Amino acid sequence: MLDHLGQTKRTHHCGELRPEHVGQTVTLMGWVNSYRDHGSLLFVHLRDRAGITQVVFDEERDAELLARARQARSEFVLAVTGTCIARDEKNFNPNMTTGEIEVLATELKVLNDAQTPPFEIDNCRAAEDLRLKYRYLDLRRPEMQHNFRMRHQLALATRRVLDAQGFYEIETPILTKSTPEGARDYLVPARTAPGKFFALPQSPQLFKQLLMISGMERYFQIARCFRDEDLRADRQPEFTQIDIEMSFVQPEDIFNTIEPLIVECFKVAGLEPPATPFLRMPYNDAMNRFGSDKPDLRFGTEFVDLSEQFAGGPFPVFADAVKKGGAIKALVVPGAATWSRKQFDEIVEHAKKYGAAGLAYIQVQEGESKSALTKFLGADGINAVIAAAGAKVGDAILMIGGKWDLACESLGQVRLEIGRREKLINEGENKLLWVVDFPMFEYHDGDGRWYAKHHPFTSPVDDDIENLEGDLGAVRAKAYDLVFNGSELGGGSIRIHRSDVQAKIFKALGLSESEAREKFGFFLDALSYGTPPHGGIALGLDRLTMLFAGAKSLRDVIAFPKVASGSDLMTDSPSTVAPEQLAELKIKSLA
Repeated sequence: MLDHLGQTKRTHHCGELRPEHVGQTVTLMGWVNSYRDHGSLLFVHLRDRAGITQVVFDEERDAELLARARQARSEFVLAVTGTCIARDEKNFNPNMTTGEIEVLATELKVLNDAQTPPFEIDNCRAAEDLRLKYRYLDLRRPEMQHNFRMRHQLALATRRVLDAQGFYEIETPILTKSTPEGARDYLVPARTAPGKFFALPQSPQLFKQLLMISGMERYFQIARCFRDEDLRADRQPEFTQIDIEMSFVQPEDIFNTIEPLIVECFKVAGLEPPATPFLRMPYNDAMNRFGSDKPDLRFGTEFVDLSEQFAGGPFPVFADAVKKGGAIKALVVPGAATWSRKQFDEIVEHAKKYGAAGLAYIQVQEGESKSALTKFLGADGINAVIAAAGAKVGDAILMIGGKWDLACESLGQVRLEIGRREKLINEGENKLLWVVDFPMFEYHDGDGRWYAKHHPFTSPVDDDIENLEGDLGAVRAKAYDLVFNGSELGGGSIRIHRSDVQAKIFKALGLSESEAREKFGFFLDALSYGTPPHGGIALGLDRLTMLFAGAKSLRDVIAFPKVASGSDLMTDSPSTVAPEQLAELKIKSLA
């Protein structure tokens, strides 16, 4: 027989009671986390989002109450009233924040029963697919409760810091126009306009710029965004970003706004706040030194450029790469000369996964060093490479040649893999930096055309505007990314505020005037009505939470996430809909 809550009021959360509460009559409410029956005594661990308290039912005090309590099982919902008492010192539980006290029960209400859960909430070892199917149970786990408390606190800190800096929080539309922003749009059919569609926003990009044109000057939003793209552990089809835009600014103004916010986030997470200003690093430096536009600076092992050593030399693969304008990038790995052939083969395969044709290496040893390149370079040539790389006996030199960006990126992935394998990463350290001076465009060999590196509303560096009708590869953008321990926290740019410059960007991207007008006509009109210089940034709230909470995946910090296929295992969506619904929308399914 289940009880009604009635007038019973909770006095404390389960994780709140301490020795100073001893002697008080308290009422706790929560779920049965576990129980131990010792015959005349029954111990129940009662759990809510604040923690766990041990409740004792004593046969000598109330045999009927003990008999009722014995009916409870895991995940039953209880309301317990009793006296907070001190445990004997020998019975302290150092693993519980409430481990010095317990509650001697005098009243019990069973508010709801529960089926046997498909997995243990406490010490859960269930596969992720099962946990996602029963996500409402998975979210009861203390680890998940911690993650969402952290997410809430980071969102509050964001609002607090930005409000103090004069920002307005303004919402932008969810149903909007489909515009090319890099990923596929999620489309929503418009019932009142057959054959036409809304799109869910990939970001509030155009709207936040329109707010600057509107004179709002400082806007932010904790915004929902949607992108129909292939998923992985750090990507979801719907995600949340801290979206920020400011008028009359240069990049340094953006940095000076964001850095106090990040410092506050560190404080919220209980971490040592980083020193400001954060390090700045140009994109080309990041790629040349670390092979990544989001370098992990928690360990060294920087690249060495060996292009000069191999230019015109006897090793045709590397010589040809340099002749074609590419590069030979090298990594000196301390102590790796003793690696087995299997270890080197694994690293070679890792490089190939990221586009490298192969990876050459030299094991630096006393006397004659070992390398497959010896037959091309001879012992003297090998020694010259060792000297140029600055390697010493016991080291190994890993080398990748090819197009500059491919050589950098693939060796960058090798660097990260070695950092993990060799435990070079200082996990107790936090490193933040701004990567700046990104290229404005990137060339895709597949379709032989240029694309915007960030998005087509990013402003080029003033001195490079003249190159918009020449060498697009030489055009730099007023763009910047914030990097935390090798992960991108967010990115932004100063925007184009002049119609003539925006027209040049569209032309460089191969958009005709009529195409630009069709896709962005409303925005181009707005630019002609006195647009202030402006810029902004978007920080990923999901990723921010994941990193600060120590979670392994974005799925651990999003309440109801999707899996790699884009489906929701709990609601079994996406799903089919009734033919009548499709007919009303003038849509016919081809599936």
